[in-house]
Amino acid sequence: MDLFSKKNKETFFTPLWVNNPVATQVLGICSALAVTSKLEPALVMGISVTIIVALANVVISLLRNTIPNRIRIIVQLVVVATLVTIVSQVLKAFAYDVSVQLSVYVGLIITNCILMGRLEAFAMQNKPWESFLDGVGSGLGYALILVIVGFFRELLGSGTLLNFRVIPECLYVKEGGFYMNNGLMVLPPMALIILACVIWFQRAKNPDLQEKNN
Repeated sequence: MDLFSKKNKETFFTPLWVNNPVATQVLGICSALAVTSKLEPALVMGISVTIIVALANVVISLLRNTIPNRIRIIVQLVVVATLVTIVSQVLKAFAYDVSVQLSVYVGLIITNCILMGRLEAFAMQNKPWESFLDGVGSGLGYALILVIVGFFRELLGSGTLLNFRVIPECLYVKEGGFYMNNGLMVLPPMALIILACVIWFQRAKNPDLQEKNN
């Protein structure tokens, strides 16, 4: 079997941009708005979702021929809930401050539309390797949008990236300079505006998406 066939490459790369779960499918919007005021929680959330989607896809793909159709959603939820609980405990053990910033949103990964969508639409019909690639691609596509939004919100709203000072203190008005942080950036409405700009840019670069929406 060709692990990196053309089809498998498309399975992995398509969700990264062209069929991005957030920008194209408009899924996972809530967390994209809620955890992106800083880059660090956005990055951790993206990595967490990527790991969970990839592993859940593999597990469901392995079980797909043994799961009774009438309880398939319940089985999917149990698998996702188990993985989310494990990830949540790992974050609390090794990155407690970030887990506090993410608050309830780690637990809410269980109900993330991206996960249930990939399990139902892809993992239930495909083999484990293809399902793994789809999960990683979808997770990274989700993480990409969170990182972009988090990057601009933290940089322009706090003058930092990953809590490291990027805009020098000497440039601020209080130090005799000209710069002042944009307080709007740390508020939820700005996350929606930045996300809208990302979606506009993505669709402007992909004419096929515009045709589908017309």
